[in-house]
Amino acid sequence: MQGTVDGFSYGLVTPLVAYLMACLGGALGLRCTTRSMLVAQSWRPGWLALGSAAIGSGIWTMHFIAMMGFTIRGTPIHYDKPMTFASLAVAIVMVGIGIFIVGYKGARGTALFTGGTITGLGIASMHYLGMASMRLDGKLEYNTLTVGISVAIAMAAATAALWAAGQVRGFLWSVGASLVMGLAVSGMHYTGMAALSVHLHGTAEPTAGESPAALLAPMLIGPLSFLLLAGVVVMFDPLMVMGKPTAVAVEQRPGIPAHTAHNPERLRFRPRRTVEHRGSRTPQNR
Repeated sequence: MQGTVDGFSYGLVTPLVAYLMACLGGALGLRCTTRSMLVAQSWRPGWLALGSAAIGSGIWTMHFIAMMGFTIRGTPIHYDKPMTFASLAVAIVMVGIGIFIVGYKGARGTALFTGGTITGLGIASMHYLGMASMRLDGKLEYNTLTVGISVAIAMAAATAALWAAGQVRGFLWSVGASLVMGLAVSGMHYTGMAALSVHLHGTAEPTAGESPAALLAPMLIGPLSFLLLAGVVVMFDPLMVMGKPTAVAVEQRPGIPAHTAHNPERLRFRPRRTVEHRGSRTPQNR
């Protein structure tokens, strides 16, 4: 028996809130990635790790807020908690691999393609692992072509976001990039949901059960709190909003004076002083 799927039980509320969460996670992640490229090597891993966790938490939160509006007529939906949180870990780890590649190799060429591909696959893996965590009296089936399109959207969105992190410096440009990234991630989610069909077994009597919102709300507290704390860190970091670098110690090399290395503008040509040739005190041979 084919189940009737409804992905908008609360109307446009869940899609809009989910989109905002994807934008928030993307904005924090992009600013952290941009910041990592402007600081000393010792600080770079910390900023990249924070950016990875922000993007991973943002897309995971976006997915399950959208799933609050997902219902199947005739069967209640439950979620396997270990697999649900495993999807969060997969998102953070795979997004982190892509961000670290771009953070250390640069947002161009092979590094950008590799990082974007891994990050996009992480987003798609999080989505379908999260779908696999659902427990219901039925079987989930997917259209292969539509699934492939959703994965391609995730990879393109991730590549564009990582490129923006390496190229965009201004605050408004970063906001625009995060809005585009949120739109792409949301588009990937609902494209993947369009590939879904449910075949009900009909072995259990339909029961009301708990709503998806009641089941998922407690799981979202942790990632939402983390996004809030990450936002505070980004907001109160000096020069983070403008994306300007902090002062980084210049490497001292043998033969280069310290003041020359720190202030190149002091290298100016000065006219040589004319030295008056006075008579030598050394007796001359006559």
